[in-house]
Amino acid sequence: MVKSMTGFGRAVKEIDGYVITVELKSVNHRYFEFNCRCPRQYGFIDDKIKSYIGSHISRGKVECYISIEALNCEAADVVVNNSLASAYVKALDSIAESYGLTKDYGTSFISRFPDVLVVKKAEEDEERIWQLVRSVTDEALEKFVAMRSAEGEKLYDDVYSRTSLILDSVAYIEQRSPETVREYNDKLVERVHELIGDVALDENRIIQEVAVYADKVAVAEETVRLRSHIDQLRGFLNSEEAIGRKMDFLVQEINRETNTIGSKCNDVDIARKVVDMKAEIEKIREQIQNIE
Repeated sequence: MVKSMTGFGRAVKEIDGYVITVELKSVNHRYFEFNCRCPRQYGFIDDKIKSYIGSHISRGKVECYISIEALNCEAADVVVNNSLASAYVKALDSIAESYGLTKDYGTSFISRFPDVLVVKKAEEDEERIWQLVRSVTDEALEKFVAMRSAEGEKLYDDVYSRTSLILDSVAYIEQRSPETVREYNDKLVERVHELIGDVALDENRIIQEVAVYADKVAVAEETVRLRSHIDQLRGFLNSEEAIGRKMDFLVQEINRETNTIGSKCNDVDIARKVVDMKAEIEKIREQIQNIE
């Protein structure tokens, strides 16, 4: 079934001593592009989650946000970077002595300097953390895919209805095209009579002229191919695979056949139908840009 490339999914779960948040959102893109924001200490997750999300999504620019909060405080320890703290104290003493200032700085003041206090966490099992993140990702992914599928249903209905409008125009053109040949024959005979009066007509010559005209304006091959392309397009709409790029190519072929009909036709009514078809094709093309 058709899926949109626009989607959003979020899941928050307290699990095994952690509060984990996974948020996914995506917009249109020609290929699969993935960007993940994850706490630095859990950077090992980036490649794993990119591969995991990529196995569920074929196209779209996906943004992933991951938050991992450890509830077990014993797993962390705060230590003093003594060499750095000493350097700060020495620098402050130098400033105080040079400018005759009071040495009014204390422990809390020194501790505010960058990297004086360092948080060290106990070594964590990377595979265990990944399994926890993946379980939360599954929930976010389920909501994400559900939204893309819901949007996809709307795209399906819109594209399918527009293919029906195109087929209606094709049917009209198929019916109208032979009539234009008959009308040309009648106009040609009438015009010749105007020019030569009641002199006997060379029917063979008339037949030849009409045959040339009929061959010139014949669109049977184009309408047959159009019907075939639209059948394929509808088949893609019911496919379980990612079909956006295939549909984009097929719409180009539909547009090409329509342009050929437009260039061949020498009839106002057919020309109007071609304009209507091209308008629907352009709308289909726009919608396909949203399909995975």
